[in-house]
Amino acid sequence: MALTQQRKQELISEYQVHETDTGSADVQIAMLSDRIQRLSNHLRTNKKDYSSRRGLLKMIGQRKRLLAYIQKHDREHYQALIRRLGIRG
Repeated sequence: MALTQQRKQELISEYQVHETDTGSADVQIAMLSDRIQRLSNHLRTNKKDYSSRRGLLKMIGQRKRLLAYIQKHDREHYQALIRRLGIRG
């Protein structure tokens, strides 16, 4: 369920904060969201894949911590980011 190099570059270019940014919280959240979405689709068809489910829960927790960090520092940026990603309804 790893991201391809091309998809990773697309996400970086779309969510980077400045020109040389490759690891800011925004980029990390975007990559985690993409992996979470892919793994969720996998688990819909493979309901008994418990090790992948555990990995999914770990990724969701990591994304939650990164979103909490952004929310603590800049509330408007947090709102814009979750709107762009289409998470938290």
